[in-house]
Amino acid sequence: MKLLTGLLAAVLLIAGMGASRAVVRIADDRGGRIGTYVDRYQDLRQSGETVIIDGLCASACTIVLGAIPRDRICVTSNATLGFHAAWDFGTNGRAITNAEATQMLYAMYPSQVRRWIAQRGGLTPHMLFLRGRQLQAMYKPCYLDAQASTSKPLRRPLPPAERLESARGQLVH
Repeated sequence: MKLLTGLLAAVLLIAGMGASRAVVRIADDRGGRIGTYVDRYQDLRQSGETVIIDGLCASACTIVLGAIPRDRICVTSNATLGFHAAWDFGTNGRAITNAEATQMLYAMYPSQVRRWIAQRGGLTPHMLFLRGRQLQAMYKPCYLDAQASTSKPLRRPLPPAERLESARGQLVH
């Protein structure tokens, strides 16, 4: 009897471990360098963690849509995605649209997100916001709001030196 009870407890423990996967919450992420986000999301994809978008995910943050399988992404009623063209710093320090990087970014998105962007004129320097019913029609809603508020946020601040270094030639947003 003790053996059967122990075996049952072990099975339940193992089953519970699979159900308690880690969750990563994205909120108030305004983006950054494309390469940084590609690397971050490759690691996240391999981790098997679920992504909860629970606030702003803009610019390079939206790469998550192409990097993480759709069945591992959910959105809360607070979720907002912001899309725009990729850019570099020009010789005078002003932002200049990078057509090649913009096309690469656009190609990363799932087809229904690309259609939504195309219906609004494509990726331009002006931000397009996807939220509410339109977003929830594309991604499953999160029913884990309590878990989302206690999980680790994805946004990791850059060290001050990286923020200040010259971005010339580096893709941003």
